[in-house]
Amino acid sequence: MNKEKAIEKIPFTPYQVLAIILLALTLFTVVLDFMVMSPLGDMMMKSMSLTTRQFGFAVSGYAFSAGASGLLTAGFADRFDRKKLLLFFYVGFIAGTFFCSVASNYPLLIAARIVTGLFGGVIGSISSAIVADLFPLQQRGRAMGFMQMGFGASQVLGIPISLFIANKWGWQSPFLMIVGLSTIIWLIVAFKLQPVNKHLGIKTEKNAFEHLWHTARQRSYRIGFLSTAFLSIGGFMMMPWGSAFAINNLHVSTSQLPILFMVGGVVSLIIMPLIGTLSDKIDKFKVFTVAALWMLVVVIIYTNLSPVPFGIVILMNILMMMGIMSRMVPAMALTSSLPQMQDRGAFMSINSSLQQIAGGVAAAFGGLIVSQPTKTSPLQHYDTLGYVVALVICFNIAMVYRVSKIVKARLHVAQA
Repeated sequence: MNKEKAIEKIPFTPYQVLAIILLALTLFTVVLDFMVMSPLGDMMMKSMSLTTRQFGFAVSGYAFSAGASGLLTAGFADRFDRKKLLLFFYVGFIAGTFFCSVASNYPLLIAARIVTGLFGGVIGSISSAIVADLFPLQQRGRAMGFMQMGFGASQVLGIPISLFIANKWGWQSPFLMIVGLSTIIWLIVAFKLQPVNKHLGIKTEKNAFEHLWHTARQRSYRIGFLSTAFLSIGGFMMMPWGSAFAINNLHVSTSQLPILFMVGGVVSLIIMPLIGTLSDKIDKFKVFTVAALWMLVVVIIYTNLSPVPFGIVILMNILMMMGIMSRMVPAMALTSSLPQMQDRGAFMSINSSLQQIAGGVAAAFGGLIVSQPTKTSPLQHYDTLGYVVALVICFNIAMVYRVSKIVKARLHVAQA
């Protein structure tokens, strides 16, 4: 017991801190590129005269291509230095984001989002594999929490700035901003991040496709894949319509929208490291369950709101963000503990792919549920989405429980 406590208190090395910062910055740009679609959604739908169904497919186009890319690269993910993989896919992501900035119509937008997804969708899994390689399980919750702060930072800084410049120069301008920032980050990663190739020392006789099949056929891995898929579905189902619901149903003004997202991002930045530390100290599944039930209640309340004072809208977004962030960190820390080191890259790639594909299905499905008769009319059936998401959360709790049992059993065997 004393040994376990001592391990938990081991501080990060300076290089570990540097790695977390670099990975968080990388994820900041990738997450911002994807997340900015939601706050720009109302602007884009009105500018291009898109229906909710068309916008749903614009979001799911990224997700489906990201999922396909992950499956295609999964068999090769453990055969290369993870740093080189990160740099390669980050270049493709930068190119795809640039194409988004010059898209002038719906077909070009769809094409650009597909290209961006092909490269950007793999970066999260590579980053998770790097964290799993550099940090033991006792530190991984904190590491994941700090790395995922890129998610909160994208809302605190990225989304408000993106909305501000979009209001001045059009919805394409935030994508150009992401291109410039990503180019700088790519150069820093190239010069500062050390090779991540320890897994290459573990010999395997399997070719890339055999390695992919070997990883996919593991029962414990499949449980992890399914758990992550359910984790993704709820967010993807609601996320694309966030700004449209806030503006047209809750009467939030376009000038108030950046504040709404910024406050939610500040909460994310605060809650992520706290939940990461908490996950390392107590049972990760218990932390996840409390957060998931919290999110279930808040989602049902929020999706049934009618026009209310802006302060209440902010409060509900804070409560919902707390639930979303607090379940992501322990769930990802548990799932990352399932694969063996020699399978980790393939596992993370497949896991990310299925997560993206599940999200793509959810976004397309959400576009079929909600509707908007005119450009300025309220979204209809958004409350139905809330009930569907609540059901998905219940399934997710059951799946994460199974993952937790597997991880605990392995730790018990290792300590015996």
